[in-house]
Amino acid sequence: MRNFCLITSYSFYILIVLANPLLFKILKKPPRAMALFPFILVDSEKDKFDKVLINHEKIHLYQQLEMLIIPFYIVYLGHYFMQLIKLKKHYPAYMNIVFEREAYQNDWNLEYLRNRKLWAFWKYWNK
Repeated sequence: MRNFCLITSYSFYILIVLANPLLFKILKKPPRAMALFPFILVDSEKDKFDKVLINHEKIHLYQQLEMLIIPFYIVYLGHYFMQLIKLKKHYPAYMNIVFEREAYQNDWNLEYLRNRKLWAFWKYWNK
């Protein structure tokens, strides 16, 4: 199957990366990648092999797991809308979501998830 790629997992879940998902074809400006537990969706085949991008999305999968998945999405969207009201523009609001702060500040560190403490995103809440 061309769009399916299984990547080695950490201990408690299997990571499934899908390239060119239908969802991205629907969006006007699709992101390069998105984590929707248990999947990582990427815009192109080459993005499946971008270690920093995949690590960023893996961080989101860990965040989703520790918040029991559905509450993660509620908090994520709530925090985005709070930031959007405050900052008035999409990109700064997106970059100030607490979960994105943690992921962007650690996506280059490919060992981050091995040492990450539970609920680590809290330290990014008021920065």
